[in-house]
Amino acid sequence: MQSLDVRVLTDALHWYQSGHAVTLITVIETWGSAPRPPGALLALRDDGVVSGSVSGGCVEDDLIARTRATQAAQRGCAALPSLIVYGVTKDEAARFGLPCGGTLRLLQEPLTDITWLQDLLRRVGNHTLVTRTVTLATGQVTLGPAERGQTLVFDGQTLSCPMGPQWRLLLVGAGQLSQAVAQMALMLDFEVLVCDPREEYAQTLAATLPGVRVVAGMPDDAVRDLVPDAHTAIVALTHDPKLDDMALLEALQSDAFYVGALGSQRNQAVRKERLATHFDLQPKDLDRLHGPVGLRLGAKTPAEIAVSVVAEIVQAKCQSTH
Repeated sequence: MQSLDVRVLTDALHWYQSGHAVTLITVIETWGSAPRPPGALLALRDDGVVSGSVSGGCVEDDLIARTRATQAAQRGCAALPSLIVYGVTKDEAARFGLPCGGTLRLLQEPLTDITWLQDLLRRVGNHTLVTRTVTLATGQVTLGPAERGQTLVFDGQTLSCPMGPQWRLLLVGAGQLSQAVAQMALMLDFEVLVCDPREEYAQTLAATLPGVRVVAGMPDDAVRDLVPDAHTAIVALTHDPKLDDMALLEALQSDAFYVGALGSQRNQAVRKERLATHFDLQPKDLDRLHGPVGLRLGAKTPAEIAVSVVAEIVQAKCQSTH
């Protein structure tokens, strides 16, 4: 689940609590080229304010007008979910600007109860995978467990959509390179955490990038307390073996989908030997270490190196979901 979807649901909750009528729109199916995948969310407030997107701008204007008209007609009445389809014909696809004659099927869902929404946001905030099931005939929403790799299912009567935790990145070290990596990761909807026992470094990074959360303590304790899951990436960037090695020892034995460390090929070889000899780390664990960290782009400056690091994390993220 991207932070964009978390933000959409959070906005929907706040709007409803403020007295607005709110409608959730979920992408059910797409045919042809589509900028937003099944499960993508949009929330629409009764005054036309929107959070999220279902088509990248192709159908939003028509969808807003259509949904606001429905909200006005149903005000004070019980409202049930309904289906909306765009691009059934080639002419309609062209009119709405759907790429390559694509088709888009959406679920329009008036928000009438926020109990499930509050529970969902709480579970996702605790890094739990959740299945949201909507019964179209009644509008009832139920939550249940989900498994990694589970996909959206719609049988015409019931929509079951897996909703997982936000992707997160823990940076060990808060120097100049970490600042650049953190900034890019925030732009890519990662929850970014940083741990550096050198408090002045960590606080400087947090002050520069308010979206970053500082984790107190030593890096190995921070990794252990985080309980890394398959939506977590960990990168050690201090260049100090006393800090990096202990964090990597914990990270490489965790469920993190990506573990990387700064350093040359020679330093990485020495590091792996050190971890194997002194900490008895197994070859299967050591093989998970991305080092030198980042794609081989020939990067030189901190910003360029940050691009290579974040690009490799995104590559691993995409591979882990297929």
